[in-house]
Amino acid sequence: MNPEQIAANKDAFGIAGQVAVVTGASSGLGRASAISLGGGGAKVVVNHLPASAVAAAEVCREIEGLGGEAVAYAADVSDEDQVAAMFADSVARFGTLHILVNNTGIQDGAKFQDMTLAQWQKVIDVNLTGMFLCSRAAIREFLRRGPQPEVSRATGKIICMSSVHQVIPWAFEANYAASKGGVHMLMQSLAQEFATHKIRVNAVAPGAIRTRINRSVWETEEAMRNLLDLVPYARIGEPADIGHAVLWLASDLSDYMNATTMFVDGGMSAYPAFRGAG
Repeated sequence: MNPEQIAANKDAFGIAGQVAVVTGASSGLGRASAISLGGGGAKVVVNHLPASAVAAAEVCREIEGLGGEAVAYAADVSDEDQVAAMFADSVARFGTLHILVNNTGIQDGAKFQDMTLAQWQKVIDVNLTGMFLCSRAAIREFLRRGPQPEVSRATGKIICMSSVHQVIPWAFEANYAASKGGVHMLMQSLAQEFATHKIRVNAVAPGAIRTRINRSVWETEEAMRNLLDLVPYARIGEPADIGHAVLWLASDLSDYMNATTMFVDGGMSAYPAFRGAG
C-alpha cells in the first residue's frame, strides 16, 4: 500500500486527528513511519537532528501533500533537556500526544578489542537512553491526560524500533546488538508496568531493509546475493514495510497487542542457515 492509498483509506485505521511524535524521522525507517502515520490522518512531529533540517522539511511537505499535518522539530533524543522541550512544545502546539514512535538509532561498530568507550557509549546513549527519555516523556503526558475512549481504545501507544539483533548476535557490532537487546526488555517492562493504564508498548524488529545505514549489504549484486542467503523470503525489505507495521501498531486494529515484538524480516530471525538441517 503506497502513501496515497493509505491516505485514501485513512478512515480504516482510526488514527485521524491523533498526535504522533516520530524520532529520527528525516530519513529511512523514521521517514517511512512518519509518512504512513501522516497518510493515516495523524498530526506528526517529525523529529530530526539540526543537520537534517532540509530532509525533515521534505517529509513534512510529503505528509501535507497527503492531506495531513506535520511539523519538523530538531532535538537530540539522547539529551534530556532537548527531549523535555520537544514533548512540551509538541503538547503546547497540538494539545496532547497519542503515539510515540521511538525510531532513532545509530551504528558504530568495531572489533570488540578495539571498540572505544566513546563508541560504546554513543550507541547506547542514542539507541537505548534516547528511547528511555522519549518514552518517559510520552508516558507522563499519557498519564496526565488520561483515557480518551472517543479517540482511541488505548490511552497511549508507544512503538519501539528494535532489530532482529535483539535475538541474533552480531559480531563487530556488540554495542548495537546490546542496545537492541536492551530495547526489547525496556519495551516489555514498560508494557507490563503501564498496561493497567491502557498504555500499549510494542516493538518492530526490522531485518534487512534498504536504507542508507546498511547500504554496503545491498548496493552491489554480490552483496545482495549474499544478503538474500539470510532471508528466506528472498527479497530485501523496503522502508514502507516498516511504516505499514508501525501504522498498524498505532491503530486500534492492534488493540490487543502489548509487550510484543513484531519481526518484519522476511524470515531472517528463523535462522535460515539451518534450512535443510543446515
